[in-house]
Amino acid sequence: MTAPHVLVVDDDARLLRLLQRFLSENGFRITTAGNAEEARRILGITHPDAMVADITMPGEDGLSLTRWLREQGQSWPIVLLTARGEPADRIIGLESGADDYLAKPFEPRELLLRLQAHLRRQAPPPPGKPRILRLGRLEFDTGRGLLSGPEGTVHLTSGEAALLGVMTQTPGEVLSREAIAEALGMEEIGERAVDVQVTRLRRRIEPDQKEPRFLQTVRGKGYVLKPGL
Repeated sequence: MTAPHVLVVDDDARLLRLLQRFLSENGFRITTAGNAEEARRILGITHPDAMVADITMPGEDGLSLTRWLREQGQSWPIVLLTARGEPADRIIGLESGADDYLAKPFEPRELLLRLQAHLRRQAPPPPGKPRILRLGRLEFDTGRGLLSGPEGTVHLTSGEAALLGVMTQTPGEVLSREAIAEALGMEEIGERAVDVQVTRLRRRIEPDQKEPRFLQTVRGKGYVLKPGL
């Protein structure tokens, strides 16, 4: 099995060395970059399985780099690092397209566990009992965890895939923001993080995001997934 390749971007050389050593010892192949410009050059010649990036760096910051990657259609997991740990700062990170957020200082093992969790979501699941949910022109195979349409597979980020997986477990049933946050492991960030992920997922599945047909808001209660043509 090929070791997952992770690009780590941070202007702190000491932290880069620490993470490179620790993650390499735990089964990852690591490439490092000291800033976003160097990261862009690396991304021009290689395609990692995930990225860890500091938000605050000289020149282009991690938020801008994340937005650029999502605009390029990259769906692999992105974990942002920052010295600012307020919930509002975490929301900004999620809105930029990141899948996760770690406030410095952090334990390297916590980063390891989060990377492993996100990469598991990205990996093709073992074949299961097929159950197809129709979302207009799209189909979601709950057994395989794949979303597809007339043009082929729709690539979801780790966070988008996790949310769709939660909602498809109980189609037609209203789930509160609190319940969704708990299922996604976002209790610390709060319910606003759920709203951000819903907005991102709607961009993938809704013909008209302003009037969602499938992932609907139930005012004062939460969200409900309504499959259909």
